Amino acid sequence: MTVTHFPRPSNAQAVTAMFTGLSAFPLTPYTGTRVDETAYTGLVSRLSAAGVDLIGALGSTGNYAYLSREERAHVARLAVDAAEGTPVMIGIGALRTSDVLALAEDAQDAGASAVLLAPMTYQALTDDEVFGLYKDVTRELSVPLCLYDNPGTTHVEFSDELYARIAQLPNVASIKIPGVPDSPEAAKRRIQTLRAALPDSITIGVSGDWEAAAGLNAGCDAWFSVLGGTFPLAALNIARAAAAGDTARVSALSNQLEPMWDLFRRHGSLRVMTAAAEQIGLIAEYSLPRPLRGLDRAACRDVTGALDRTGLV
Repeated sequence: MTVTHFPRPSNAQAVTAMFTGLSAFPLTPYTGTRVDETAYTGLVSRLSAAGVDLIGALGSTGNYAYLSREERAHVARLAVDAAEGTPVMIGIGALRTSDVLALAEDAQDAGASAVLLAPMTYQALTDDEVFGLYKDVTRELSVPLCLYDNPGTTHVEFSDELYARIAQLPNVASIKIPGVPDSPEAAKRRIQTLRAALPDSITIGVSGDWEAAAGLNAGCDAWFSVLGGTFPLAALNIARAAAAGDTARVSALSNQLEPMWDLFRRHGSLRVMTAAAEQIGLIAEYSLPRPLRGLDRAACRDVTGALDRTGLV
């Protein structure tokens, strides 16, 4: 397959800034058997208007694994157009390397500022196979790449040694880690240890929204947020407090959202955010691609209560 080459980013500070602060991940709502373009562009425009630092299109929250290549290319174009200048990172994960390369080309053709890559699996991958995936992809890329470590979904476990090997590859700019230890002291040690293993140019972002405050207070550069994809202002308040070094405010704001975090832990963030977005009219009902199904009525009532208690609506 022929891969189109694009100019390499020349401003290292701009790349670092893109992977600092709040990266918001919108849903990709479905209607029937196709992407709901109107609802999707509305979600992305909402993020741009709020002033998020990076829009993460076609991440796990964006159901990338359930969409065809053609659908993903279309969504990538919709995201970049609706972002109106806000940097957009496009998920390019797939089972086969050749498919990842094709998706990377589509993302760059769409105008993506960066790409996000999780190693998808059916057969378990060795460390050398995971490294080989990133090596094959990064040598064809002309935009920055964020390594996505999501063991709960991919069942791939990254060691610090594997992080360090991949971080030496061209165009690797950030690592999206799954969380940090609960203890503030242990969390800080974890981030310090990880930084010691990585080049200074690599930023570290935390995911798992209920762990975001601990990660940001421990020194993570960015928050890759599911909540931020639907409620960007609430997430921005936390990210901006972290940037100001106000650890107490970061913790307090996150604690206010505990009713949502509790639902995330119980039902998964995708289904909870889908229910929330449906309830406030951002997307239509039954917006998940089959075989995924939304929450039952009791859980949806819990979402309504959590939205009320947290003041998100």
